[in-house]
Amino acid sequence: MTDVLRRGRASLAFSFLVQGVAFALLVTRIPGIQNRYGVSDGMLPVFLAAVPILAGIGSVSTERLVRRVAPSRVLRWSQPVVLLALLAVGAGRHMAVLALALAVFGLAVGALDASMNMLGVSLQRAYGRSIMLSFHAAYSLGGIVGASLAWVGAHYGLALWVSYLPVVLVLLPAALVGSRWYVDGEAQAPVEKGAGAGGGLRWLLPLCLVMTVAYIGDSTVSNWSAKYLQDVLGSSEQMATVPYNVYMVTTLLGRTVGDVGVRRFGAVAVVRAGALVAAGGFAVVASAPGAWVGMLGFTLLGLGLCVLVPQTFAAAGRRADETGRPGASDAAVARLNVFNYVGFLIGSPLVGALGDAWSYRGAMLVPMVLVLVTLVHARSFAPGADRYGGGHERPRTADVGRSSNGL
Repeated sequence: MTDVLRRGRASLAFSFLVQGVAFALLVTRIPGIQNRYGVSDGMLPVFLAAVPILAGIGSVSTERLVRRVAPSRVLRWSQPVVLLALLAVGAGRHMAVLALALAVFGLAVGALDASMNMLGVSLQRAYGRSIMLSFHAAYSLGGIVGASLAWVGAHYGLALWVSYLPVVLVLLPAALVGSRWYVDGEAQAPVEKGAGAGGGLRWLLPLCLVMTVAYIGDSTVSNWSAKYLQDVLGSSEQMATVPYNVYMVTTLLGRTVGDVGVRRFGAVAVVRAGALVAAGGFAVVASAPGAWVGMLGFTLLGLGLCVLVPQTFAAAGRRADETGRPGASDAAVARLNVFNYVGFLIGSPLVGALGDAWSYRGAMLVPMVLVLVTLVHARSFAPGADRYGGGHERPRTADVGRSSNGL
């Protein structure tokens, strides 16, 4: 059973890494995509908004789908679709092809994100200790790899399909092979109507709010860090590319060691610390007198925000398990996953509008205040009967569900 768990954990971590690579290759080559298809500046926000909206639809659909098939099957087939859709984005020439490829990418990403986190939550349950942050660390590592590959492609002027094809040829078969060792949780039973997330969304709402503000913070960094450093803090164009890379590296480092912190101090303490560090990062960015101090702020943001999303998924799965309803955990994760796209949709336009109407320094204070809302709802991360951390871990269990090898 231990070998099954270990293989399941390794294969799922690889899936997170592959998703990080694919998503980074898409979002970091947006200027190249815009040039290839002749997308106007006015139309670009429409295309960019369509992806998270469709991803939310894919996540909601996955909640229903996993009542009939195992999450491992959803993940096994959605990941190749994401990679093939990415390749289609790079290989097409007509606007209709781009629209179709992005639509498929968005729907598949929603199913992929939901099913990945479902498996992560069930594996953490089987391990009996915090491991969720390690999966998201793999995603961060994939994002760094993908962004680096995108930089190489842009630097040498490679066509999009030339940049994407080798990645897809390597990762697609590797992901399919790795999917043989996914481990599902207990066999899923149909969830009673209206009871999928524990009798409604009331108990899930605080976690949905935390997920939203975490992604508002994340999208603020990814979309505005370069512009802020260059236009507000007076850095060079070359230095303006550094903050996001620093943010990604510190996110990786924080998630790599974050599980140890959860086991030692408990999820509530780690989430509170993360929120305070992230708020401090926004405060430093907003008040920075120059580029180097601004870089310190973005470093703090990576260390603070990195723990919120994985722990929110873990808390949702744990709270759903406490309801005793079969399938409640998967339903809760799928619903919660929608709010990462909500945060992504809100964050960038919010900061841009406030920056234009007020000031970009002032705009950075808004996500600072929002992330502090996490402190109000930190008790939602407290474990119930099953303690993951704080010196109260339960022993590893033999209930590892089913390996997807034979599905």
